[in-house]
Amino acid sequence: MLDVHRLRMLVEFSRRGTLSAVADALSYSKASVSQQLAALERDVGVPLLRRVGRGVQLTPQGDVLVAEAIGILDQLEHAQVAVAESLAEVTGTVRIAVFQTAAHALLPPALLALQAQHPSLRVDVTECDPETGLVGVAGRDFDLMLAEQYPGRTRPIVAELDRVVLAHDTIALAGRAGGADTASEPSGADAAASLWAMRDDPWVLEPAGTASRAWAEQLCRTAGFEPDVHFEVADLTTHIRLIRAGLAVGLLPELVWAGDAPTVALSALPGSPRREIFSSARRVSADAPSIRAVRRALADAASVILPG
Repeated sequence: MLDVHRLRMLVEFSRRGTLSAVADALSYSKASVSQQLAALERDVGVPLLRRVGRGVQLTPQGDVLVAEAIGILDQLEHAQVAVAESLAEVTGTVRIAVFQTAAHALLPPALLALQAQHPSLRVDVTECDPETGLVGVAGRDFDLMLAEQYPGRTRPIVAELDRVVLAHDTIALAGRAGGADTASEPSGADAAASLWAMRDDPWVLEPAGTASRAWAEQLCRTAGFEPDVHFEVADLTTHIRLIRAGLAVGLLPELVWAGDAPTVALSALPGSPRREIFSSARRVSADAPSIRAVRRALADAASVILPG
């Protein structure tokens, strides 16, 4: 009889590529992971890992067992979903990974609704970037990821994850404090002129390597200039404060206001770009009553904050 926990370690290794990454994901020491996988090799009777340079890789037999192990883990999760569906009450724990602005805007009303509607349901929340969170959902670190996607930048498709679009929010050019100034129907020429007018201003953008930063830089380059980034900050609340103080200009998504009135001057961008907000769960567990309940609460919250 093969140990399911060891099988999961092998699957995690196939996804993450190193023993250290598996140890971090499962909260074990690297030595413990190595020992457990060695024990799995003894149970199977063939080598599953081979040393290549300074690292290790799966053997052909390891690849075969990974494919089978994924099916076994999915079947176990399917059994848990079947039991949950037989209950009259929504119970259990849903582990959510969420990006910053969604945590700020969507989670509070959604969690309040869930407390009222499903008091036996527990929701654990971790803020992290979508790249990390989506890998975590596939690896069963999380049950649901609330993620973002910028225009023209499609995130990698993970076969075992579904994708449900929750809402879209408009991204606006944010200038010096003085109240919202977004035109309802700006012309393309006006929007391009507003962006070009800020070409020599100091900018605040998210750190290099993030999807929002890459999109923002491409937007400015398309307009004909390179943004002069004075501030690299992940926290959009800090963006707002810097912009409101007149120290920088930037790009802010509609969701950052959580339905409240903007506190900086906003102008439309060329093409009126909108960011997509979506959730992803493992397909095998997407029909679990707990996952469906959380998604309904998030959708209700989004419909109030982003009614468009």
